[in-house]
Amino acid sequence: MYKTISFLSIAIFYILSTPSTIVCGQNKIIDKKVMLHLVNKHKLAFTQGKVADYIPELGKANPKAVAFSITNENGETWSVGDNKQKFTIQSISKLIALMLAVEENGEEKVFTQMGYYGTHHPFNYFANLDHNGRPLNPMMNAGAIYTTSLIAGDADEPYQKILARIRYITNNPKIDINPTIYESEKATGYRNRGMFYLMKNYGMIEKEEEVLNNYFRQCSIEIDVEDLSKIAYFIANQGTRYDGDKTHYNKELMQLIQAQMLTAGMYEFSGEYARTIALPSKSGVGGGIIATVPNKIGIAVYNPSLDEHGNSLVGYLILKDFVQEYSLGIF
Repeated sequence: MYKTISFLSIAIFYILSTPSTIVCGQNKIIDKKVMLHLVNKHKLAFTQGKVADYIPELGKANPKAVAFSITNENGETWSVGDNKQKFTIQSISKLIALMLAVEENGEEKVFTQMGYYGTHHPFNYFANLDHNGRPLNPMMNAGAIYTTSLIAGDADEPYQKILARIRYITNNPKIDINPTIYESEKATGYRNRGMFYLMKNYGMIEKEEEVLNNYFRQCSIEIDVEDLSKIAYFIANQGTRYDGDKTHYNKELMQLIQAQMLTAGMYEFSGEYARTIALPSKSGVGGGIIATVPNKIGIAVYNPSLDEHGNSLVGYLILKDFVQEYSLGIF
């Protein structure tokens, strides 16, 4: 009798002490089982997309890998799926470059030669530069190259600053560049090189091509979906790290970054995305997407099979259902 009660007590204690739900603002309870259900529901949609292969090394990614992670209001990270799968951050790094450029130069200077505008063109389209060679926004490739050029330092120092900030935000000193991806990006980045020299022709960029190499480097930083959800949390919470560290707290800067995410973070799909998901988000052709619930949680999804806009198709479907399930959209 006493042994039975003892074992039962232990079992009850284990069940009660193993969380399966978390609170996300306004008493919304997010269940980890729902996260797993959405991964299983949409994982086969990868067949409707295509892994990016214009950078040859990216084309080697496993199209079936799917991961989903959230970092909640208490700084706790929950992940399901292939959450330890490494992939390169790609265009999500543009958020960090913009963060550093504004910190060092001020918003006014950064946007003197660049707009806040959205676009109906793809991310690497030359028409994302106006008639004076100015990028429409910092989320498109031309604007991101320009933004990186504004970060002070010689040689690869601007890239090292971006890497250091990502390591700080995630509290993960092991994050580093994928050298094979970097060399592949550098060898095939002709359109980016063209945009770099067009801006240089207009006098917007004074530095030499090492600026462009730093852009290729930042895109080649390798992370996992849990790192991404911590980056999303940091931006959502005005520069507060998931463990409460406020070293880089800057409410106005994070509002600027989230505004750009909502306006142009999903490229020419941003308008429709704002209607269907209604969260500041940023995608990368490596297959990651981050989304912020302002002042609350950070969300990240991963699958390398992309839609025609260059966004993760499975990731989009998971986010859409998740946001609707818990009414997380900002509108």
